[in-house]
Amino acid sequence: MADAEGSEEDASLAARAAEAVGGVVLEALETAKVGVAADRWAEALRVARDDLGLSFFSWLSAVHWANDPQVGDALSAEVTERFELLCALSDVTAGELVVFSTDLEATDPSIDSLIDVFPGADWHERECREMFGITFAGHPRPENLYLPNGFVGHPLLKSFPLLSREVKPWPGEVDVEDMPEVMEGG
Repeated sequence: MADAEGSEEDASLAARAAEAVGGVVLEALETAKVGVAADRWAEALRVARDDLGLSFFSWLSAVHWANDPQVGDALSAEVTERFELLCALSDVTAGELVVFSTDLEATDPSIDSLIDVFPGADWHERECREMFGITFAGHPRPENLYLPNGFVGHPLLKSFPLLSREVKPWPGEVDVEDMPEVMEGG
């Protein structure tokens, strides 16, 4: 794993968080990002809440890392196929934020639910289950939020043939432009 890039403050926060939860500092641009083992996910976030004061659950989502997207440009380099589960926690005073990350198997991804640690994880976990097919063990209400019962598939998988990607495919290589300069008086 690479050391965090960005400000010393972000790196220091990431290092403190990684040490507290038994994780590792991951490469992240100007963001404190900490990787934890999937089997320590819920416990690591409990430690972050209780010992680091990261008591504000901001969001939880996933990234489907896949080499063969159904639609759009091919990847520029091979990736390890997996799901990366991400969760952002912060404190409520200084605004410190840490993004926690863990990798899940590419097939049949499963992880412990965070609902006992952060009740606000309920909606986020339901959305990840529905859109990516991730099972959150111990989640009390794994009902769909958006899709009708009987819907087959998980629309945010890169292998899912979503019609909107036919119209506007995954972006592939993105041309990033500099931000415009701020004009005086404007």
